[in-house]
Amino acid sequence: MSDPTRVLAGPAADLPEGHQTAVELGGVSVLVVNFGGTYYALRNNCTHKDYPLLGGEVSMGRITCEKHGAKFELATGKAKTLPAVKPVKLYRAEVENGAVYVSEL
Repeated sequence: MSDPTRVLAGPAADLPEGHQTAVELGGVSVLVVNFGGTYYALRNNCTHKDYPLLGGEVSMGRITCEKHGAKFELATGKAKTLPAVKPVKLYRAEVENGAVYVSEL
């Protein structure tokens, strides 16, 4: 029986440093990013115009929306540059038995 509040993002070995993937949790696309050996999970939509964040440049602990350049902190979800002003929703990313799982905070 699957748990609709927790999903498998994949084996940690398949999510190396710098890797991004998107999973669906409760009908919402969630972006999982490995940055600095830490896994972060955030809603896969920019809060400016709802454009997907998957594939955006990750640097200095932030992800940049490719469409309009808004930047969000991976650890807090805070919007750091315009045009976005609202934070992006965060999720829990945890490693268990060599696999990365995503769930609600």
